[in-house]
Amino acid sequence: MTELSLTPFSPGCGVTVDNVQLAALDDAQLQALRAAFAEHGVLFFREQALSPEQHLGFAKRFGELVINKFFQPVDGYPAIAEVRKEKAQKTNIGGGWHTDHSYDEIPAMGSILVARQLPSSGGDTHFANLYAAYDGLSPGLQKTLKTLRAVHSNKHLYGADGYYAGTDIAGQLGGHDSVGDATHPMVIIHPESGRHTLYVNPGHTLGIEGWTMEESKALLDYLCQHVAQPQYTCEFNWQPGSVVFWDNRATWHYAQNDYHGESRLMHRVTLAGSRLAAA
Repeated sequence: MTELSLTPFSPGCGVTVDNVQLAALDDAQLQALRAAFAEHGVLFFREQALSPEQHLGFAKRFGELVINKFFQPVDGYPAIAEVRKEKAQKTNIGGGWHTDHSYDEIPAMGSILVARQLPSSGGDTHFANLYAAYDGLSPGLQKTLKTLRAVHSNKHLYGADGYYAGTDIAGQLGGHDSVGDATHPMVIIHPESGRHTLYVNPGHTLGIEGWTMEESKALLDYLCQHVAQPQYTCEFNWQPGSVVFWDNRATWHYAQNDYHGESRLMHRVTLAGSRLAAA
């Protein structure tokens, strides 16, 4: 076995993993990756050569796959979703802070994104560490948040009258009749690490159960501003062969939209999770 090399990517967000090829993991490396994933929330890899089959094979070693309801699949690979922006398009997918699939009753465990076509510059992805952000809250606010549940939805984005329906990428998205809501604890116990993590996000969290919209907005806005601080976030520059594996229960992310006139194509596989437990 070649021992993995883990290097902090930034002081508060993610690690870079070296000395490994994801297409040829041995069992000991797999267990080391599982531990790193649970501890750090987002793993960055360089110089990988993953075919679609190998992308799926790596993902399946971590769990069951989720078929995305809204993105177009890669031809011949229904479990791989295309995250695509063409040269003439102005809108990108995931251009604001969010967590994948928090609108599902059983949210996704993680996502594995592989770079396929990159612009000459730009198109970075930003991540936020929800473990660290939760730890940075006052004990009093932590105690209050543990008593609350929040409502998550995708209707305002992917619904027939949602945001994307009025943009230039509407034609490459589907699933308008599959939108819905889910309610989750605002602080969860991570099922692998056992740590407490904040579970709200700007993209999908619409309100707090039992609160008015005005009351909800005040607290959610504060939490979102808190998480987005530099000490909890990082920015990943994609290169050919880059792969990122992130935990949807412990991170946020967003894709920078600063490469108009160029194309960007990523392949994403999503892993099924388990029902979230309140802290």
